[in-house]
Amino acid sequence: MLAHREARLDSPPLPSPRGTLSAAVISALRQGTAPPLQETGGADPYGEDLQLALYLLYELHYQGFRGVDDGREWDPDLLTLRRALERRFLAALRTDVPGPVPLQQALDELLTEPVGDPVTSVTHYLQHEGGLAELREYSALRSLYHLKEADPHAWVIPRLYGRAKAAMVAVEFDEFGAGRADDIHARLFADLMADLGLETAYGHYLDAAPAEALATVNLMSLLGLHRALRGALVGHFATVEVTSSPGSRRLAKAMRRADAGPAAARFYDEHVEADAVHEQVVRHDVIGGLLENEPGLEPDIVFGIQATVLLEGRLGTEVLRAWHAGRSALRTPAGVPGPGVR
Repeated sequence: MLAHREARLDSPPLPSPRGTLSAAVISALRQGTAPPLQETGGADPYGEDLQLALYLLYELHYQGFRGVDDGREWDPDLLTLRRALERRFLAALRTDVPGPVPLQQALDELLTEPVGDPVTSVTHYLQHEGGLAELREYSALRSLYHLKEADPHAWVIPRLYGRAKAAMVAVEFDEFGAGRADDIHARLFADLMADLGLETAYGHYLDAAPAEALATVNLMSLLGLHRALRGALVGHFATVEVTSSPGSRRLAKAMRRADAGPAAARFYDEHVEADAVHEQVVRHDVIGGLLENEPGLEPDIVFGIQATVLLEGRLGTEVLRAWHAGRSALRTPAGVPGPGVR
């Protein structure tokens, strides 16, 4: 066991606002008051302000924030604002995804590996060109999810039954360490961060993460917290599991090429093996079992797949654009060691 502090032992502090919506949420949480009525119709659904506001409201269901009453999780005023933000975000996603296709086609497209072009594939870039600086930035961005890995997907378990539920629980059991605390995937990612010289505290890199990174995490919470979107959550989960193994293989190679440390490589080695198995379980038993019971959810599963691909593509494009321009992909350095620092 590594000696670093448990990543989720403490709740993080509230971040800095990025606009009127996030400022209203932060003020309401800090002061224990209701947020003022906000006009959300003109807000950029993918923008910094809306995505941070939504992220803050979702985090009340996970770790909360330092100094914020846990009872605010179900505050009706906060939930009303959250619903308005969700509707704007969800409407944009439904407009921007490619649209209805057969489920098998959507799944097959996930199996089409991107060409090894470092302009379009972050994991290819990191495998062949990225150094420790880029690996640290990428890990800092991904920490917003990986330090609570699998938690958003667990919301769907009470909404499944039969074969789909049994299979989902089996996959989540592995994600949560198969009964071993040191093997919980979120803990393994904290070990990875320690090897890279990063701060392992939960939520530490929130201020550094751009809207594109927040949106990928917000999507999971949006789908997980609404029973009506259970099919889309399964689609998201399938996308993660189907694409994880090849991407993790590249990232494991990148970590070894950069001499990042054994724990850094182990995290992705674990995902190469585990997710290759999980892919088959999700495709045949989670999706198959769900559609066996609720065949009308097929379009929702496809939407979950397409929305995930859309947002991951937006994040990858922004990260690579920054790196190719010779600048950081982070909004702020936030304690991420620079080039040449071990």
